[in-house]
Amino acid sequence: MALDLNADLEELRQLQSIAKRPRVLSLLSAEIQNLDKARQAEGATNQVKVTPLQTSTVTPLQTSTVTPLHTSTVRSSETSYTTLGSFSWDQENDKVKIYVSLEGVNQEHVVSNFQPWSFDVKFHDIQGKNYRCAVPKLNKAIIPEKCRLTFKPNRVIITLLKAEKGNWLDLYYKEDKFKPSLEKKADPMAGIMDLMKNMYDEGDEDMKRTISKAWSEARSGKQADPLKGYGSDL
Repeated sequence: MALDLNADLEELRQLQSIAKRPRVLSLLSAEIQNLDKARQAEGATNQVKVTPLQTSTVTPLQTSTVTPLHTSTVRSSETSYTTLGSFSWDQENDKVKIYVSLEGVNQEHVVSNFQPWSFDVKFHDIQGKNYRCAVPKLNKAIIPEKCRLTFKPNRVIITLLKAEKGNWLDLYYKEDKFKPSLEKKADPMAGIMDLMKNMYDEGDEDMKRTISKAWSEARSGKQADPLKGYGSDL
């Protein structure tokens, strides 16, 4: 580019030397000045040393491998118990005592739960086994906060405090089969039939034959009152 400017300037100066008209001389002089400035500016630019950009070598980031956390799986199995179905009991006017014979019983390994109508006593790690003495529904209500356990050598006494003083006919709750329900009171005959059915279910072979005969005669119309046949055989 610098050689082209020098050649142009040289030619313009030759034209300026032979030009005679003032206007042409003025144009040539102005153009010579412009080219001369352009040549000087280009020369100054060429003198600037451009240092190439030194790019630093970027080392790729070394990512560490994260090992996933291994959590141990805790398997909780439900504790199994051997039910103690054989035990003795007696009662007083205000309490019931249950006697559980268990060799090697330890007070520290016993967990008890008393409710108004039930109790559940668990014996853990008795010679490598777990035992349980429970009544899901008692015959009558008790006072849970007053119940207690008494430990003897190879025996535990479970004391239940009665909510109401009196005699218990049984430790377990039993529904009164002979008590007619409210829905059946409107039909006296239905109550009698239920009574006979209960007597049949719980009676011996002679009673069952007698009641079956009474039912059969009542249904055939030979006998209007099903109890009449039963009563005649007594």
